[in-house]
Amino acid sequence: MQIPIFTVDAFTNRSFSGNPAAVCLLEHDLNEDLHQKIATEMNLSETAFIRRLRSMDDFTKSSCFGLRWFTPTKEVPLCGHATLAAAAVLFHIQKNTNSVLTFVTLSGELKARQVEDHIVLDLPLYLTYPQVFQEVEELIKAAIGDMIVQDLRYSPDTKKLLVRLSDAYERSVLEELQVSAQNFLSAEKTGKVKGLILTLKGDSSGKHEGYDFYSRYFAPWVGVLEDPVTGSAHAVLSSYWSEQLGKKEMLAFQCSRRGGELKISLRNDGRVDIAGQIAVVLKGNLTF
Repeated sequence: MQIPIFTVDAFTNRSFSGNPAAVCLLEHDLNEDLHQKIATEMNLSETAFIRRLRSMDDFTKSSCFGLRWFTPTKEVPLCGHATLAAAAVLFHIQKNTNSVLTFVTLSGELKARQVEDHIVLDLPLYLTYPQVFQEVEELIKAAIGDMIVQDLRYSPDTKKLLVRLSDAYERSVLEELQVSAQNFLSAEKTGKVKGLILTLKGDSSGKHEGYDFYSRYFAPWVGVLEDPVTGSAHAVLSSYWSEQLGKKEMLAFQCSRRGGELKISLRNDGRVDIAGQIAVVLKGNLTF
């Protein structure tokens, strides 16, 4: 059996930066267990599987497809960067002729469209609520030691904990922070956290491209110690920082080692447009 497979670096226009995802084009149904085996073999934070919904569907002409995402250890309900990568394969490699693509996923219907040199994802916007420090104190200590926390929020829809560091810190402090995410598993006692976001207010003086906020994202609970650039985390960060900054249009930078940039626009329908660039770095076939 042969399956076309691609590696796409998302939220960047440079190879070997941004967040890599594998994308498989499924012409035929795939045995359920093979999805996970392929994702484990690819060993990237996510492998995306695009499938035709009807037998007459075509990767070049159809506009609606099924989409699933797997980490090396499990299936996940939402992955922004692998959705960006999937749309890139259809638009750029399959030369799909539609202006908007719709993906049927575990998080409902997600739409992707091309705007100049960006691909724009229409994602759910997730609200955050104040979180009691004492309940997650051990986890926060494991993540940032004795650094000063300015705000603490929780997103019940995504099970993500948002930790805002003090505005007194510079971007370099977040970038250089040594985080042992493996230790989060024993430190998280509530069972309600499946992802940890560290975030910092941007540098409005414009020294760094005028970013509105910075972040890093850790998800050892799903087998990803640190994710390079995370669309789903920005579906949470967007609602928080929009409220804090009084802005609907924002530019964000995720300052992992690979790094990546996200353009954010809150929509009037309660969702969020997250736009990024891509670089295709690998084209081939899985054979088994």
